[in-house]
Amino acid sequence: MLEKVEKLSKPKVATSTDVKKARKRKEILAIIAFIAPALLVYGVYVVYSIFMTFYYSLFDWSGIDNNLVFLGLSNYIELFQDGVFWKSLQNNFLLVAASLLTQLPLGLIMALLLFSPIKGIRFFRSIFFMPFLMSTVAIGILFIFIYDGNFGLLNDLLRMVGLESWQRAWIGTESTAIWAVIATVCWQFAPFYMILFRAAIVGIPEELYEAADIDGANSLQRFKNITFPLLMPIITTSAILSIIGSLKYFDLIYVMTGGGPSNSTELMATYMYKQTFTNFNMGYGSSVSFSMLIIAFIVTIVILFGERRRRGEE
Repeated sequence: MLEKVEKLSKPKVATSTDVKKARKRKEILAIIAFIAPALLVYGVYVVYSIFMTFYYSLFDWSGIDNNLVFLGLSNYIELFQDGVFWKSLQNNFLLVAASLLTQLPLGLIMALLLFSPIKGIRFFRSIFFMPFLMSTVAIGILFIFIYDGNFGLLNDLLRMVGLESWQRAWIGTESTAIWAVIATVCWQFAPFYMILFRAAIVGIPEELYEAADIDGANSLQRFKNITFPLLMPIITTSAILSIIGSLKYFDLIYVMTGGGPSNSTELMATYMYKQTFTNFNMGYGSSVSFSMLIIAFIVTIVILFGERRRRGEE
């Protein structure tokens, strides 16, 4: 009996395992405390919004009253039969293709130029990055004047070089409006990818280039065998950013053309905005918005799967 009392009265000594568990518990609590605010904001403004967008897409609702009429998937059925939506989707994929084939190569070329022994390279660095620093509204208004059919700078330049037959109202003609706007978008965002590529090039070890010089490699061989392979992760990331950004693009199109003329520059985002806030058709606009999300998600998964498969084959 006395032995039992003595055992109970002895203080319990914490083992190293207990100390590690307590430390790990504190670390987990600290991590949760730091990420909880960000998760709360993300949950409210992203996850909750996604679910509510799908919920509203099931109703006929103006967005300004409490009269919600349940339609099921009727909005999506109507969407698949909507010619304007398919035109906007086509324009979005045109923008995706132009972004991948123009913005990324231009960004890479400009990033490489920043490392070339050109006199006054700091000046060119500022000039290259200037379009991305400008306000989208300012860029839109600037290029409206440049593309103007009567007094635009582009038509004046064509007249100066004797190409009067090429003159036209660039954003007022259905056949040229989408290409004029896409060119403006690419001009604005190419510097963003220049910065990404430049940062990635800075991170490439200089020893690799020194070894290539010893082996007698020229500039093209150095780029092909060292720079480009090591840039593939950032190129993949840039491609994903470009695709997602092109699929949800809105502001410059809205400023320059508003989706016109005759829906020739309509994008899914501008069409969603018109249906929701101009036609006060919140249910149908939500179906357009949720379709944008699904399309962007599928395209992103395909790209990531293809990149993972390529790395596995290597």
